[in-house]
Amino acid sequence: MDQQLQVFVTVVEKKNFSHAAEELHMTQPAVSQYVKLFEQRYGVKLLERSNKFVRLNKAGEMVYHHAKEILALYSKMKYLVDDLTSNANGTIKMGASYTYGEYELPAIIGKMHKLYPLIEPNIFIGNTTEVVSLVKSHELDVGLVEGEVTDSTLQIDPFAEDMMCIVMPKDHPLIQGRKELAFSDLANETWIVRERGSGTRRVADKLFDSYEYKPDKILEFGSIQLIKSAVESGLGISILSESAIKKELSIGSLESIHLEDFVIKRNFSIVLNSPFQTKALEVFLSLLR
Repeated sequence: MDQQLQVFVTVVEKKNFSHAAEELHMTQPAVSQYVKLFEQRYGVKLLERSNKFVRLNKAGEMVYHHAKEILALYSKMKYLVDDLTSNANGTIKMGASYTYGEYELPAIIGKMHKLYPLIEPNIFIGNTTEVVSLVKSHELDVGLVEGEVTDSTLQIDPFAEDMMCIVMPKDHPLIQGRKELAFSDLANETWIVRERGSGTRRVADKLFDSYEYKPDKILEFGSIQLIKSAVESGLGISILSESAIKKELSIGSLESIHLEDFVIKRNFSIVLNSPFQTKALEVFLSLLR
């Protein structure tokens, strides 16, 4: 691996030469010299320096972006080579969108840990757009997302189906004695939805579009747990995965309602950016499937 590349990335992320030196177990002058030689190598300044900060300039931003990809690819290559002569072990850098990551993935990780204790999961939770972007830049080995991914440069493999439903507080007047509603019954409700880029938000938008409906009152929250709490408190209604509300349904704090004339389903999908997989990743994918 190019040591200058690693030193440069560490200085950028620590925003300080001294902190980078501590992280790399080097002296500060050595770190400064590495960065100086790295800049000379490309014939351009990459960092703006002062006594208080170190930050990227325009050229530095470009180099940093590609340096992260190069380091991630190097790490993946090393694991693949090591894997040829070893059992399933090592780190899997995985990303998951909120619904799958918070409500389905923990059980899979628990099962994997019992069977393969030497595999170490490193998990990032974000919305679908964030996870796909990190897989694309090789910063994650695998992504697990809900909804459609259309990037032709990635491998997309749907592996499970997810049923969506309308979620209301248990005492909402619309659901007394009913398990299905017409969409017209919901016209005057406040809708609580996820942020744009979320797979769950795409489902909500698709539902609204199918009825040519634009909510008069809409609240946008970046957390499923926050949405559930808001619905429980009577702030509005939402559309969520049944996976995300199992606990609330079991204790009766929320009610789920299906629409009479509209089935809301989507897929959970595996997202990959390489045809090569470590034994650890192969094990994880087999458990998912």
